Amino acid sequence: MKAMINGEVRHYVTRNVIATLGLSLYVIIDTLFISIAAGALGLATLNIVLPIFSIFNATGLLLGVGGATIFSLNKVLHPEKVKDLFSQLITFAALFGTVVAILLVTFAHPVVDFLGADDQTRQMAMIYLRIAAWSGPFYMCSYICVNFIRNDNNPTLTMKATLTETLTVIAIDWFFIFGCGLKIEGAALAVLFSPVISLLVLTRHRKFPGRQLTLHWQLPNLKTVGRAASLGTASALSELSNGVSIYFFNHVLLQLANNYAVAAYGVISNIAIVVLAISNGVALGVQPIASREFGEGHFANVRQALKRGIQITLSLAVINFIILITFKMPIIDLFNTEHSSQLAAYASTGLPIYFTGIFFIALNLMMILFLTAINMARASFTLSLLRGYLILLPAILIMAKLFGINGVWAAVPFTEIVVFILATIVVTQQIKKWNSEVEL
Repeated sequence: MKAMINGEVRHYVTRNVIATLGLSLYVIIDTLFISIAAGALGLATLNIVLPIFSIFNATGLLLGVGGATIFSLNKVLHPEKVKDLFSQLITFAALFGTVVAILLVTFAHPVVDFLGADDQTRQMAMIYLRIAAWSGPFYMCSYICVNFIRNDNNPTLTMKATLTETLTVIAIDWFFIFGCGLKIEGAALAVLFSPVISLLVLTRHRKFPGRQLTLHWQLPNLKTVGRAASLGTASALSELSNGVSIYFFNHVLLQLANNYAVAAYGVISNIAIVVLAISNGVALGVQPIASREFGEGHFANVRQALKRGIQITLSLAVINFIILITFKMPIIDLFNTEHSSQLAAYASTGLPIYFTGIFFIALNLMMILFLTAINMARASFTLSLLRGYLILLPAILIMAKLFGINGVWAAVPFTEIVVFILATIVVTQQIKKWNSEVEL
Protein backbone atom coordinates (compact mmCIF):
# COMPACT_ATOMS: atom_id res chain seq x y z
CA MET A 1 0.00 0.00 0.00
CA LYS A 2 2.88 2.36 0.85
CA ALA A 3 4.43 1.82 -2.61
CA MET A 4 1.03 2.37 -4.25
CA ILE A 5 0.50 5.71 -2.44
CA ASN A 6 4.03 6.82 -3.34
CA GLY A 7 3.36 5.94 -6.98
CA GLU A 8 0.07 7.83 -7.00
CA VAL A 9 1.64 10.90 -5.40
CA ARG A 10 4.44 10.81 -7.98
CA HIS A 11 1.88 10.45 -10.79
CA TYR A 12 -0.24 13.41 -9.62
CA VAL A 13 2.70 15.61 -8.60
CA THR A 14 4.55 15.15 -11.90
CA ARG A 15 1.54 16.23 -13.93
CA ASN A 16 0.65 19.11 -11.64
CA VAL A 17 4.20 20.46 -11.50
CA ILE A 18 4.46 20.32 -15.30
CA ALA A 19 1.08 22.02 -15.60
CA THR A 20 1.80 24.81 -13.10
CA LEU A 21 5.30 25.30 -14.50
CA GLY A 22 3.84 25.63 -17.97
CA LEU A 23 1.58 28.45 -16.86
CA SER A 24 4.40 30.21 -15.01
CA LEU A 25 6.56 29.91 -18.13
CA TYR A 26 4.03 32.07 -19.97
CA VAL A 27 4.16 34.67 -17.16
CA ILE A 28 7.96 34.77 -17.35
CA ILE A 29 8.06 35.08 -21.14
CA ASP A 30 5.29 37.70 -21.13
CA THR A 31 7.33 39.71 -18.61
CA LEU A 32 10.42 39.33 -20.80
CA PHE A 33 8.49 40.51 -23.89
CA ILE A 34 7.17 43.54 -21.98
CA SER A 35 10.66 44.40 -20.72
CA ILE A 36 11.93 44.35 -24.32
CA ALA A 37 8.98 46.32 -25.74
CA ALA A 38 8.39 48.83 -22.90
CA GLY A 39 11.53 48.74 -20.73
CA ALA A 40 11.74 49.18 -16.96
CA LEU A 41 8.56 51.31 -16.84
CA GLY A 42 6.72 48.52 -18.64
CA LEU A 43 7.91 46.09 -15.95
CA ALA A 44 6.80 48.52 -13.24
CA THR A 45 3.38 48.87 -14.94
CA LEU A 46 2.92 45.12 -15.13
CA ASN A 47 3.82 44.75 -11.45
CA ILE A 48 1.32 47.47 -10.53
CA VAL A 49 -1.56 45.67 -12.30
CA LEU A 50 -0.59 42.13 -11.18
CA PRO A 51 -2.72 42.20 -7.98
CA ILE A 52 -5.84 42.19 -10.18
CA PHE A 53 -4.91 38.73 -11.47
CA SER A 54 -4.55 37.57 -7.87
CA ILE A 55 -8.23 38.45 -7.41
CA PHE A 56 -9.21 36.39 -10.47
CA ASN A 57 -7.04 33.43 -9.47
CA ALA A 58 -8.04 33.58 -5.81
CA THR A 59 -11.74 33.45 -6.71
CA GLY A 60 -11.12 30.45 -8.95
CA LEU A 61 -9.19 28.69 -6.17
CA LEU A 62 -11.78 29.66 -3.55
CA LEU A 63 -14.45 27.75 -5.44
CA GLY A 64 -12.20 25.26 -7.27
CA VAL A 65 -10.11 23.88 -4.41
CA GLY A 66 -13.02 23.97 -1.95
CA GLY A 67 -15.50 22.47 -4.39
CA ALA A 68 -13.06 19.79 -5.56
CA THR A 69 -12.34 18.85 -1.94
CA ILE A 70 -16.06 18.36 -1.29
CA PHE A 71 -16.26 16.38 -4.53
CA SER A 72 -13.36 14.08 -3.52
CA LEU A 73 -14.73 13.50 -0.02
CA ASN A 74 -18.14 12.44 -1.36
CA LYS A 75 -17.70 11.05 -4.88
CA VAL A 76 -17.18 7.43 -3.77
CA LEU A 77 -19.62 7.00 -0.90
CA HIS A 78 -22.16 9.80 -1.54
CA PRO A 79 -22.07 10.80 -5.24
CA GLU A 80 -25.63 12.14 -5.13
CA LYS A 81 -24.49 14.96 -2.81
CA VAL A 82 -22.13 16.42 -5.41
CA LYS A 83 -24.12 15.84 -8.60
CA ASP A 84 -24.79 19.56 -9.28
CA LEU A 85 -21.84 21.06 -7.40
CA PHE A 86 -19.56 21.63 -10.40
CA SER A 87 -22.31 23.22 -12.52
CA GLN A 88 -23.37 25.58 -9.75
CA LEU A 89 -19.83 26.81 -9.13
CA ILE A 90 -19.08 27.35 -12.84
CA THR A 91 -22.30 29.36 -13.27
CA PHE A 92 -21.55 31.48 -10.21
CA ALA A 93 -17.97 32.17 -11.34
CA ALA A 94 -19.06 33.22 -14.84
CA LEU A 95 -21.63 35.68 -13.47
CA PHE A 96 -19.43 37.05 -10.71
CA GLY A 97 -16.40 37.40 -13.02
CA THR A 98 -18.42 39.40 -15.52
CA VAL A 99 -19.57 41.84 -12.83
CA VAL A 100 -15.96 42.27 -11.62
CA ALA A 101 -14.76 42.93 -15.20
CA ILE A 102 -17.40 45.63 -15.76
CA LEU A 103 -16.45 47.36 -12.49
CA LEU A 104 -12.72 47.29 -13.33
CA VAL A 105 -13.27 48.76 -16.79
CA THR A 106 -15.61 51.45 -15.47
CA PHE A 107 -13.32 52.52 -12.62
CA ALA A 108 -9.93 51.86 -14.24
CA HIS A 109 -8.47 55.27 -13.36
CA PRO A 110 -9.06 55.14 -9.59
CA VAL A 111 -8.14 51.43 -9.52
CA VAL A 112 -4.67 51.92 -11.04
CA ASP A 113 -4.08 54.99 -8.85
CA PHE A 114 -4.96 52.89 -5.81
CA LEU A 115 -2.55 50.17 -6.99
CA GLY A 116 0.31 52.68 -7.11
CA ALA A 117 0.43 54.10 -10.64
CA ASP A 118 2.04 57.52 -11.06
CA ASP A 119 2.41 59.95 -13.97
CA GLN A 120 5.01 57.68 -15.60
CA THR A 121 2.94 54.49 -15.48
CA ARG A 122 -0.74 55.51 -15.22
CA GLN A 123 -1.63 55.54 -18.92
CA MET A 124 -0.04 52.15 -19.63
CA ALA A 125 -1.64 50.65 -16.52
CA MET A 126 -5.13 51.83 -17.53
CA ILE A 127 -4.77 50.44 -21.06
CA TYR A 128 -3.58 47.07 -19.75
CA LEU A 129 -6.28 46.86 -17.07
CA ARG A 130 -9.22 47.73 -19.34
CA ILE A 131 -8.32 44.93 -21.74
CA ALA A 132 -7.14 42.27 -19.26
CA ALA A 133 -10.20 42.74 -17.00
CA TRP A 134 -12.31 40.68 -19.41
CA SER A 135 -10.14 37.62 -18.78
CA GLY A 136 -11.50 37.50 -15.21
CA PRO A 137 -14.53 35.21 -15.66
CA PHE A 138 -12.50 32.84 -17.87
CA TYR A 139 -9.67 32.58 -15.33
CA MET A 140 -12.15 31.86 -12.55
CA CYS A 141 -13.89 29.11 -14.54
CA SER A 142 -10.56 27.67 -15.67
CA TYR A 143 -9.32 27.26 -12.09
CA ILE A 144 -12.55 25.55 -11.09
CA CYS A 145 -12.37 23.15 -14.06
CA VAL A 146 -8.71 22.28 -13.46
CA ASN A 147 -9.31 21.40 -9.81
CA PHE A 148 -12.45 19.36 -10.43
CA ILE A 149 -11.05 17.48 -13.44
CA ARG A 150 -7.85 16.67 -11.54
CA ASN A 151 -9.94 15.27 -8.67
CA ASP A 152 -12.08 13.37 -11.18
CA ASN A 153 -8.98 11.19 -11.82
CA ASN A 154 -7.78 12.99 -14.94
CA PRO A 155 -4.63 14.98 -13.99
CA THR A 156 -3.10 14.19 -17.39
CA LEU A 157 -5.70 16.35 -19.14
CA THR A 158 -5.08 19.31 -16.82
CA MET A 159 -1.38 19.03 -17.66
CA LYS A 160 -2.12 18.95 -21.39
CA ALA A 161 -4.47 21.93 -21.09
CA THR A 162 -1.86 24.06 -19.34
CA LEU A 163 0.95 23.13 -21.74
CA THR A 164 -1.25 23.78 -24.79
CA GLU A 165 -2.34 27.10 -23.28
CA THR A 166 1.26 28.12 -22.57
CA LEU A 167 2.72 27.29 -25.97
CA THR A 168 -0.18 28.83 -27.87
CA VAL A 169 -0.37 32.02 -25.82
CA ILE A 170 3.38 32.64 -26.03
CA ALA A 171 3.02 32.68 -29.83
CA ILE A 172 -0.04 34.96 -29.60
CA ASP A 173 1.81 37.21 -27.14
CA TRP A 174 4.75 37.60 -29.52
CA PHE A 175 2.40 38.24 -32.47
CA PHE A 176 0.50 41.05 -30.73
CA ILE A 177 3.50 42.70 -29.01
CA PHE A 178 6.07 42.52 -31.81
CA GLY A 179 4.25 41.38 -34.96
CA CYS A 180 1.53 44.00 -34.61
CA GLY A 181 3.68 46.47 -32.65
CA LEU A 182 1.04 46.82 -29.92
CA LYS A 183 3.47 46.62 -26.97
CA ILE A 184 1.55 46.78 -23.65
CA GLU A 185 -1.84 46.52 -25.42
CA GLY A 186 -0.63 43.37 -27.16
CA ALA A 187 0.37 41.79 -23.86
CA ALA A 188 -3.08 42.55 -22.45
CA LEU A 189 -4.83 41.07 -25.51
CA ALA A 190 -2.80 37.86 -25.20
CA VAL A 191 -4.00 37.53 -21.59
CA LEU A 192 -7.57 37.15 -22.88
CA PHE A 193 -6.63 34.06 -24.86
CA SER A 194 -4.84 32.26 -22.02
CA PRO A 195 -7.76 30.86 -19.95
CA VAL A 196 -9.97 30.42 -23.03
CA ILE A 197 -7.48 28.02 -24.64
CA SER A 198 -7.21 26.07 -21.37
CA LEU A 199 -11.00 25.76 -21.13
CA LEU A 200 -11.25 24.52 -24.72
CA VAL A 201 -8.75 21.72 -24.05
CA LEU A 202 -10.47 20.81 -20.77
CA THR A 203 -13.76 20.17 -22.59
CA ARG A 204 -12.17 16.89 -23.74
CA HIS A 205 -12.86 15.56 -20.25
CA ARG A 206 -16.38 14.77 -21.42
CA LYS A 207 -14.83 11.82 -23.33
CA PHE A 208 -12.94 10.53 -20.28
CA PRO A 209 -14.25 6.99 -19.56
CA GLY A 210 -14.35 7.15 -15.77
CA ARG A 211 -15.63 10.68 -15.31
CA GLN A 212 -18.27 11.56 -12.74
CA LEU A 213 -18.43 15.28 -13.55
CA THR A 214 -21.29 16.66 -15.59
CA LEU A 215 -21.88 20.24 -16.68
CA HIS A 216 -25.35 21.66 -17.19
CA TRP A 217 -27.16 24.92 -16.56
CA GLN A 218 -27.81 25.20 -12.85
CA LEU A 219 -28.63 28.31 -10.87
CA PRO A 220 -26.12 28.52 -8.01
CA ASN A 221 -27.31 27.88 -4.49
CA LEU A 222 -25.53 30.40 -2.26
CA LYS A 223 -25.39 27.85 0.55
CA THR A 224 -23.51 25.43 -1.73
CA VAL A 225 -21.19 28.21 -2.94
CA GLY A 226 -20.53 29.20 0.67
CA ARG A 227 -19.69 25.62 1.67
CA ALA A 228 -17.18 25.31 -1.17
CA ALA A 229 -15.73 28.72 -0.32
CA SER A 230 -15.24 27.73 3.34
CA LEU A 231 -12.91 24.89 2.31
CA GLY A 232 -11.21 26.90 -0.43
CA THR A 233 -10.59 29.99 1.67
CA ALA A 234 -7.06 28.97 2.68
CA SER A 235 -5.93 28.48 -0.91
CA ALA A 236 -7.67 31.66 -2.01
CA LEU A 237 -6.04 33.66 0.77
CA SER A 238 -2.64 32.24 -0.18
CA GLU A 239 -3.14 33.35 -3.78
CA LEU A 240 -4.67 36.69 -2.84
CA SER A 241 -1.81 37.34 -0.45
CA ASN A 242 0.48 37.42 -3.50
CA GLY A 243 -1.49 40.37 -4.84
CA VAL A 244 -1.75 42.09 -1.47
CA SER A 245 1.98 41.68 -0.80
CA ILE A 246 2.80 43.01 -4.29
CA TYR A 247 0.61 46.03 -3.53
CA PHE A 248 2.40 46.66 -0.21
CA PHE A 249 5.83 46.02 -1.71
CA ASN A 250 5.12 48.48 -4.54
CA HIS A 251 3.98 51.26 -2.23
CA VAL A 252 6.79 50.83 0.29
CA LEU A 253 9.43 50.61 -2.45
CA LEU A 254 8.09 53.77 -4.12
CA GLN A 255 8.37 55.57 -0.78
CA LEU A 256 11.93 54.31 -0.17
CA ALA A 257 13.20 54.56 -3.76
CA ASN A 258 11.57 54.83 -7.21
CA ASN A 259 9.97 52.94 -10.13
CA TYR A 260 13.26 51.10 -10.73
CA ALA A 261 12.96 49.48 -7.30
CA VAL A 262 9.40 48.45 -8.25
CA ALA A 263 10.74 47.07 -11.55
CA ALA A 264 13.40 45.12 -9.61
CA TYR A 265 10.64 43.69 -7.43
CA GLY A 266 8.79 42.85 -10.64
CA VAL A 267 11.74 40.66 -11.65
CA ILE A 268 11.87 39.00 -8.21
CA SER A 269 8.11 38.48 -7.98
CA ASN A 270 8.01 36.89 -11.43
CA ILE A 271 10.78 34.48 -10.44
CA ALA A 272 8.74 33.80 -7.29
CA ILE A 273 5.79 32.86 -9.50
CA VAL A 274 7.85 29.96 -10.89
CA VAL A 275 8.92 28.88 -7.39
CA LEU A 276 5.33 29.06 -6.14
CA ALA A 277 4.10 27.18 -9.22
CA ILE A 278 6.41 24.26 -8.49
CA SER A 279 5.48 24.21 -4.80
CA ASN A 280 1.77 24.49 -5.60
CA GLY A 281 2.11 21.71 -8.16
CA VAL A 282 3.45 19.33 -5.49
CA ALA A 283 0.83 20.40 -2.94
CA LEU A 284 -2.02 20.06 -5.45
CA GLY A 285 -0.70 16.62 -6.38
CA VAL A 286 -0.89 15.44 -2.78
CA GLN A 287 -4.29 17.04 -2.09
CA PRO A 288 -6.67 14.71 -4.01
CA ILE A 289 -4.96 11.58 -2.66
CA ALA A 290 -4.99 12.86 0.92
CA SER A 291 -8.67 13.86 0.57
CA ARG A 292 -9.69 10.49 -0.85
CA GLU A 293 -7.80 8.45 1.76
CA PHE A 294 -9.03 10.67 4.58
CA GLY A 295 -12.62 10.32 3.37
CA GLU A 296 -12.23 6.53 3.48
CA GLY A 297 -10.58 6.59 6.92
CA HIS A 298 -7.15 5.32 5.76
CA PHE A 299 -5.04 7.58 7.98
CA ALA A 300 -1.78 5.70 7.41
CA ASN A 301 -2.12 6.42 3.69
CA VAL A 302 -2.84 10.09 4.41
CA ARG A 303 0.38 10.29 6.45
CA GLN A 304 2.34 8.56 3.69
CA ALA A 305 1.00 10.96 1.03
CA LEU A 306 2.10 13.92 3.16
CA LYS A 307 5.52 12.40 3.86
CA ARG A 308 6.16 11.74 0.17
CA GLY A 309 4.97 15.24 -0.72
CA ILE A 310 7.35 16.83 1.79
CA GLN A 311 10.30 14.81 0.43
CA ILE A 312 9.57 15.97 -3.13
CA THR A 313 8.97 19.56 -1.99
CA LEU A 314 12.30 19.84 -0.18
CA SER A 315 14.25 18.26 -3.04
CA LEU A 316 12.82 20.72 -5.55
CA ALA A 317 13.36 23.68 -3.18
CA VAL A 318 17.07 22.83 -2.85
CA ILE A 319 17.45 22.66 -6.64
CA ASN A 320 15.62 25.98 -7.11
CA PHE A 321 17.72 27.73 -4.46
CA ILE A 322 21.01 26.57 -5.98
CA ILE A 323 19.93 27.73 -9.46
CA LEU A 324 18.77 31.15 -8.22
CA ILE A 325 21.94 31.88 -6.25
CA THR A 326 24.35 30.49 -8.87
CA PHE A 327 22.75 32.25 -11.85
CA LYS A 328 21.52 35.38 -10.08
CA MET A 329 23.00 37.97 -12.44
CA PRO A 330 22.18 36.20 -15.74
CA ILE A 331 18.56 35.84 -14.57
CA ILE A 332 18.34 39.55 -13.66
CA ASP A 333 20.06 40.62 -16.89
CA LEU A 334 17.51 38.63 -18.87
CA PHE A 335 14.78 41.07 -17.78
CA ASN A 336 16.97 44.17 -17.56
CA THR A 337 16.88 44.82 -21.32
CA GLU A 338 17.68 48.53 -20.86
CA HIS A 339 20.75 47.61 -18.78
CA SER A 340 19.59 49.86 -15.96
CA SER A 341 22.22 49.97 -13.21
CA GLN A 342 19.55 50.94 -10.67
CA LEU A 343 17.34 47.96 -11.49
CA ALA A 344 20.35 45.59 -11.42
CA ALA A 345 21.56 46.92 -8.06
CA TYR A 346 18.16 46.61 -6.38
CA ALA A 347 17.44 43.14 -7.81
CA SER A 348 20.89 41.64 -7.17
CA THR A 349 20.68 42.61 -3.49
CA GLY A 350 17.04 41.67 -3.03
CA LEU A 351 16.93 38.29 -4.77
CA PRO A 352 19.17 36.27 -2.40
CA ILE A 353 17.56 37.83 0.69
CA TYR A 354 14.01 37.19 -0.56
CA PHE A 355 14.65 33.57 -1.57
CA THR A 356 16.30 32.44 1.66
CA GLY A 357 12.69 31.63 2.53
CA ILE A 358 12.22 29.27 -0.43
CA PHE A 359 12.23 26.10 1.71
CA PHE A 360 9.64 27.43 4.14
CA ILE A 361 7.47 28.85 1.34
CA ALA A 362 7.27 25.39 -0.26
CA LEU A 363 6.58 23.53 2.98
CA ASN A 364 3.95 26.04 4.12
CA LEU A 365 2.01 25.70 0.87
CA MET A 366 2.15 21.92 1.26
CA MET A 367 0.87 21.91 4.84
CA ILE A 368 -1.83 24.52 4.26
CA LEU A 369 -3.29 22.56 1.33
CA PHE A 370 -2.89 19.30 3.27
CA LEU A 371 -4.99 20.70 6.11
CA THR A 372 -7.66 21.68 3.58
CA ALA A 373 -7.54 18.16 2.14
CA ILE A 374 -8.25 16.57 5.54
CA ASN A 375 -11.17 18.92 6.21
CA MET A 376 -9.34 21.16 8.71
CA ALA A 377 -10.53 24.35 7.05
CA ARG A 378 -10.21 26.52 10.16
CA ALA A 379 -6.55 25.67 10.77
CA SER A 380 -5.75 26.07 7.08
CA PHE A 381 -7.55 29.41 6.99
CA THR A 382 -5.74 30.70 10.08
CA LEU A 383 -2.30 29.80 8.74
CA SER A 384 -3.09 31.43 5.38
CA LEU A 385 -4.29 34.55 7.17
CA LEU A 386 -1.08 34.73 9.21
CA ARG A 387 1.14 33.99 6.22
CA GLY A 388 -0.38 36.43 3.78
CA TYR A 389 -1.60 39.23 6.00
CA LEU A 390 -1.27 39.31 9.79
CA ILE A 391 2.47 38.63 9.91
CA LEU A 392 3.69 39.61 6.43
CA LEU A 393 2.15 43.06 6.06
CA PRO A 394 3.28 44.42 9.44
CA ALA A 395 6.69 42.81 8.81
CA ILE A 396 7.08 44.72 5.52
CA LEU A 397 6.28 48.04 7.20
CA ILE A 398 8.30 47.48 10.38
CA MET A 399 11.36 45.97 8.71
CA ALA A 400 11.34 48.72 6.06
CA LYS A 401 11.50 51.28 8.88
CA LEU A 402 14.33 49.42 10.62
CA PHE A 403 16.46 48.20 7.71
CA GLY A 404 15.31 50.11 4.61
CA ILE A 405 14.93 48.25 1.31
CA ASN A 406 16.82 45.18 2.60
CA GLY A 407 14.25 44.94 5.37
CA VAL A 408 11.48 44.86 2.76
CA TRP A 409 13.11 41.86 1.05
CA ALA A 410 13.68 40.10 4.40
CA ALA A 411 10.02 40.37 5.42
CA VAL A 412 9.11 37.33 3.30
CA PRO A 413 11.56 34.77 4.75
CA PHE A 414 10.82 36.06 8.28
CA THR A 415 7.09 35.50 7.76
CA GLU A 416 7.49 32.06 6.20
CA ILE A 417 9.72 30.80 9.05
CA VAL A 418 7.20 31.87 11.71
CA VAL A 419 4.29 30.28 9.82
CA PHE A 420 6.31 27.08 9.23
CA ILE A 421 6.80 26.63 12.99
CA LEU A 422 3.07 27.06 13.64
CA ALA A 423 2.02 24.81 10.71
CA THR A 424 4.39 22.05 11.85
CA ILE A 425 2.83 22.10 15.32
CA VAL A 426 -0.73 21.84 13.93
CA VAL A 427 0.04 19.02 11.47
CA THR A 428 2.12 17.06 14.02
CA GLN A 429 -0.69 17.25 16.59
CA GLN A 430 -3.19 15.92 14.04
CA ILE A 431 -0.92 12.99 13.13
CA LYS A 432 -0.41 12.17 16.82
CA LYS A 433 -4.19 12.17 17.25
CA TRP A 434 -4.56 9.62 14.44
CA ASN A 435 -1.82 7.47 15.95
CA SER A 436 -3.53 7.46 19.35
CA GLU A 437 -6.86 6.51 17.75
CA VAL A 438 -5.20 3.56 16.00
CA GLU A 439 -3.64 2.41 19.29
CA LEU A 440 -7.04 2.53 20.99
